[in-house]
Amino acid sequence: MNYLDIFKHIYDIFIEISPFLLLGLFFVGILHIFFSKEFVTKHVGKDNVGSIVKASVLGVPLPLCSCGVIPTAIYMAKNGASKGAVISFLISTPQTGIDSIMATYGMLGWVFAIYRPIIAFLSGILGGIIVNIFSKDPLTINIEDEKASETSSCSSGTCNSTTCGTKPMKKQNVITRFYHYAFVEFLDDIAVHFIIGIIISGLISFFIPAEFFTEYQLGSGIVGMLVMVAIGLPMYICATASIPIAITLMLKGVSPGAAFVFLTVGPLTNAASLAILAKIFTKKVMLIYVASASTIAIIAGLSLDLIVTTFSLQESVIPTIASGHMHDGGFLHTVYIVSAWIFAFMLLGSLYRRYLKPKFKSKIKKVNIMNSLKINIEGMSCNHCVNNIKDTLLKQNNIDTADVDLPTNSAEITGKNLDKKTISDLIANLGYKVVE
Repeated sequence: MNYLDIFKHIYDIFIEISPFLLLGLFFVGILHIFFSKEFVTKHVGKDNVGSIVKASVLGVPLPLCSCGVIPTAIYMAKNGASKGAVISFLISTPQTGIDSIMATYGMLGWVFAIYRPIIAFLSGILGGIIVNIFSKDPLTINIEDEKASETSSCSSGTCNSTTCGTKPMKKQNVITRFYHYAFVEFLDDIAVHFIIGIIISGLISFFIPAEFFTEYQLGSGIVGMLVMVAIGLPMYICATASIPIAITLMLKGVSPGAAFVFLTVGPLTNAASLAILAKIFTKKVMLIYVASASTIAIIAGLSLDLIVTTFSLQESVIPTIASGHMHDGGFLHTVYIVSAWIFAFMLLGSLYRRYLKPKFKSKIKKVNIMNSLKINIEGMSCNHCVNNIKDTLLKQNNIDTADVDLPTNSAEITGKNLDKKTISDLIANLGYKVVE
């Protein structure tokens, strides 16, 4: 056994996927400029099938992970979006995004690249309709403190800052917003999960025998689909980070359909987002959401295997890494290598921002103890959570700074007349919890 093969597999996947991720990040920034939460909410307010379809259409290209989509969904629900539309958005959005579509095309070919967003779109619609059928109660946001709900309407920016006691946020120019979201905020969200994803793919490639899935009949059919659901549902992985794992599973004998089920349910949810869903939208809605999305994923996986067999598309669903074409030299090879170096440096910068920079800041920061408050927050999973909490806090007139730290799940707040109960209510209304 040569353990260097693990690193070779990781290296090969990293080289293959880097240029597509860079291109995907570029389009992520563009989408961020044109698609705001307010824009999405504006188009999905009516309680009809049309709103469900619109929510799914808007959700497919948006680069939000399973926990990052929660704040947007809560905002939609609070501002009049129908239950079906909210669930449609929750199902379609995490499955794919412009970044993962690019990476899917580069690594898995055109069949997966087309099929993935189509199923995300259809599953969002079906999931929204199913929730409307089996959950007749009107959509309610289960926030314990009514005062928090009132404060939220202010913090969402829907009323006058003079009457609500909020202050306007500092605006950034378009280029700064584009760069910061795509190459800082969003990259920070996927960096760790992407690294974990390619490491897992390397371990699978090395330790699982090539005949394992076929020998035990776990790589195809309904059994294979159920295995992928069991693996993917509890795993916290984004749509892009799921690609290296799916590739390796296919190289080990898993069928395209079973790999597709993993690509679908892996990014769909995780333990943290499920807890928030159960708290905010009730356990019944959460269970319907998981059951309907998983069932649709299995049906889609079985359908993909049938399509591949019927139309003889086996050659079109072979992972590109299997061909080794990027090691043939030439201009294209150079592009891949340069892209990999650029993306590697960007990942290192992301890791620095996430883990080292907060420690340096805490050593040099000087805070007036009389006007500061440190709290621990439960339920944060990504930078969307961090920014959602930070933006809400900074809109309050009595808060000067809010340093929300994801690795330690804490926030340091400075300002005047800070009241922990009021701040806890604000954070609880966003779907998170202040803990002692």
